[in-house]
Amino acid sequence: MQAIIKLLRPHQYIKNGFVLVGPLFAHQWDIPTLSSALLAFVAFCFMASAVYVLNDLMDIEADRAHPVKRSRPLPSGKVSPAMAKGLFVLLVASSLVTAAFVSLEAQCFTAIYLLLNVLYSWRLKHVVILDVFIISAGFMLRILAGTLGLGITPSAWLLLCGLMVTLFLGFAKRRAELLMLENSGADGNQTRRVLDDYSPAMLEQFIAVTAACTVLSYGLYTVSPQTTALHGSDSLIWTLPFVIYGIFRYLFLLHHQAKGTDTAKDLLTDGHLLLTVFSWIGVTLWVLS
Repeated sequence: MQAIIKLLRPHQYIKNGFVLVGPLFAHQWDIPTLSSALLAFVAFCFMASAVYVLNDLMDIEADRAHPVKRSRPLPSGKVSPAMAKGLFVLLVASSLVTAAFVSLEAQCFTAIYLLLNVLYSWRLKHVVILDVFIISAGFMLRILAGTLGLGITPSAWLLLCGLMVTLFLGFAKRRAELLMLENSGADGNQTRRVLDDYSPAMLEQFIAVTAACTVLSYGLYTVSPQTTALHGSDSLIWTLPFVIYGIFRYLFLLHHQAKGTDTAKDLLTDGHLLLTVFSWIGVTLWVLS
């Protein structure tokens, strides 16, 4: 059971919090909307675990050559491929059924998320730059499920900020994987072939651009007339320092503590990041309430 839980990677469910961003910034905090958002969150949790199982099934051989991933349940033999396939079917069915209770749109976004990840696991993860955009698209689908899937029109600012921050995290993940390979001496062709098409200098530029765009887009959002009119306050700017600090802290962890390969784990294990996120949420709720 412990190996199965590890295979499902429940600590990654924190990423599905993107589903809840729409109701938060749209000021739709009524019980029906929040209940639907919670169901959408659960649906993406099921589907995310299904995708992790699928990825591990398709990457068994590559993971056996990876300095860290070799200990995962499938490459280590703790969970059989047959059991993993059964779990995949069960999780996909559970996700689609749960999303159907939210709306047809939410179910469609969940299904598109699965299709996108199937294509990613099959071929797109080997295409340089596009691989990170596919990862980002998965987060954007979560945002759309938490907006259009709940009958909320997403703002252009929300979509822009979501795109920038997820591209930043995606390129930071690739940089962390390169650093891990450099430190372990492993071959990129045996672990993740696309890493051979990236270089440290190129990734550092991508990270710098997306980090700057994240700060700029969120900062402009907090002071835009539309935001002030919607929330009836111009105080959202006070949440910007938490965003900037969080990005700088993540870059510190990437370069000085060999973090970045698992964003969810980094967030849950680093006190500075946890405090920053909770502070951002607290101040945001205080300003919007």
